[in-house]
Amino acid sequence: MMSTTTARSRRFLARSIHLAALASLLSASAMPVSATPWSKVQHPSSTMTEVIGGVSNGCIGGARALPAFGPGYVSVRRYRNRYYGHPDLLGFIGDVGRAQQGRGSGLMMVGDLSQPRGGRMSSSHRSHQNGLDVDIWLTFASSQSEANRSMDHRSDPRSMVEPSRRRVGSHWGPDQQALIETAARHPRVDRIFANAAIKQALCQSAGQDRGWLRKVRPWWGHDAHIHVRLSCPPGNTQCIQQAPVPAEDGCGSDLAWWFSDEALNPRKKAPSKRPAEPEIPAACRAVLRAP
Repeated sequence: MMSTTTARSRRFLARSIHLAALASLLSASAMPVSATPWSKVQHPSSTMTEVIGGVSNGCIGGARALPAFGPGYVSVRRYRNRYYGHPDLLGFIGDVGRAQQGRGSGLMMVGDLSQPRGGRMSSSHRSHQNGLDVDIWLTFASSQSEANRSMDHRSDPRSMVEPSRRRVGSHWGPDQQALIETAARHPRVDRIFANAAIKQALCQSAGQDRGWLRKVRPWWGHDAHIHVRLSCPPGNTQCIQQAPVPAEDGCGSDLAWWFSDEALNPRKKAPSKRPAEPEIPAACRAVLRAP
């Protein structure tokens, strides 16, 4: 059993990392972002399919385009040209879509994946750079046309969380829980980011088979959608894998912190000069130049 001192140290470190990450996000969001070379590229490279670098500093060669619709899902906001990813990611979306089709509770709406060659976007995301991330909305659509009508050039769907941010609201239900559990149980999924209130609801309703819960990680926002991240594909030696998620289900004291005043009302730092962008992997420069 983990000692009390060790557990407290881990919680303190986790809180420090969370707050540092939030400060970085708040600072970044306050600064204007110009178009990046990656956002100007309209098509995937003709190179072999390969994930390069990490989710926040990487790219993907030979990306595949997600079809506009498929069994159980519809791809929305395609005018952003962010519907590309590794074949594993497209396969995951297809698997979860078919499970959603079997439940018959409407079409799963799939948001941003990556740009045609990955890389840094000019808005919305710091990650989603190497073809392994996807946003999935927690509101379902009755048809492809209804999904496009409600999402394209429109504000985000309704939140699943109460304004207090301490519990899920009336729009949350078994269909949303089933979608997240299906995604978390997929063998290629590394982690899923969701609002802490959503994580709490999952912890309260899950049965004895709780191993999948460890993949669901609380994060600010993410109250209307989940952000799914896959593990590095086998054989992609230039892909940088994140540190593994903890072995516990994440329903204890670490989750409780997310409902503290420190987490719900973090102090905002004054806007500062945007830090220099990290040097992209050398292989990404080749992907960017490739035909």
